[in-house]
Amino acid sequence: MSRARAEDTEPPHPRETAVLFGHADAERTLLEAYRAGRMPHAWIIGGPPGIGKATLAYRMARFVLAHPDPAAADVQAARSLAVAEDHPAARRMIAQAHSDLLVLERTAGPTGTLRTVITVEDVRRTIGFFGSTAGAGGWRLCIVDSADELQSPQGANALLKVLEEPPARALFLLVAHAPGRLLPTIRSRCRRLTMRPLDTADVACAAAVALGRDPDEADLRRAAGGAQGSVARAISLLGGPALAVRDRMIELLGALPAVDPRALHALGDVLMRADDNVFEAFVDTVRDWLSAQLTTPPLEAARLAPVAEVWEKLDRAARDVEIFNLDRKPMVFAVFGLLAETARR
Repeated sequence: MSRARAEDTEPPHPRETAVLFGHADAERTLLEAYRAGRMPHAWIIGGPPGIGKATLAYRMARFVLAHPDPAAADVQAARSLAVAEDHPAARRMIAQAHSDLLVLERTAGPTGTLRTVITVEDVRRTIGFFGSTAGAGGWRLCIVDSADELQSPQGANALLKVLEEPPARALFLLVAHAPGRLLPTIRSRCRRLTMRPLDTADVACAAAVALGRDPDEADLRRAAGGAQGSVARAISLLGGPALAVRDRMIELLGALPAVDPRALHALGDVLMRADDNVFEAFVDTVRDWLSAQLTTPPLEAARLAPVAEVWEKLDRAARDVEIFNLDRKPMVFAVFGLLAETARR
């Protein structure tokens, strides 16, 4: 685990993360399948964003590369997928220099901006990768992070071709935030491993380790409590004024259907000057409030349908603000107008 990031709120990349919190059952599932010699050639590791799916994928890949023989005594005796940080496989993975590991993720485009999808050209790299000779262990591994970002349909179909006829000792680990949206033909060729949101204590511990902080610090505990089981979300809340915006939002939402125009003006001013993390905190806090309405009795269609409609309008407005670089303050007033109307029902 890198410790150089303790002064900021940028988490280490999953390939650098040596500790996995709260997913012992998922880790055990992978370990038992591997040492039993019944390892499926492809897994979909699914669950909400930011809960540790990619960390588990890299953890599994690191273990296989470090212990290529499933029948070896150290594999049979292993209690987890942990690999020493100074192991050659771990060092090469951190350096992105392991010849037997291919990672498919979004890359920078011609202008240097990160693409919104994993391109079909990147996916086609799997053909040459799995067609070449593996290293000493004989395993070839591919991590797709995330499969949701495959360029559709060309990228997904290109991956499907390799999944249909995998070579021996090939292992695919597909990270997916919404596995149900993947092509049915891809899902049918993979074993599904579903991961759940973490509890607050595990979120706090994971965020603390990632940032080199104490999990008992007050702001970290508040961020973990509002992260809905996502370490990534907790860390983003700790960046700049995001956590303060969430705290203020909770106060305003708690007062609904009453709305304070001056408070909304002040909130809009903060969002206009803030970075994307703060705006995401605003949107996520509204989503949390809407989610609570959808799970609070009475669960009647006449009451739930308007909540779902507001959710859709929120997503559309947030998307438009991001794409067209619109003023955020009008959105604040529009959203709270809809929420006030919903709260009166």
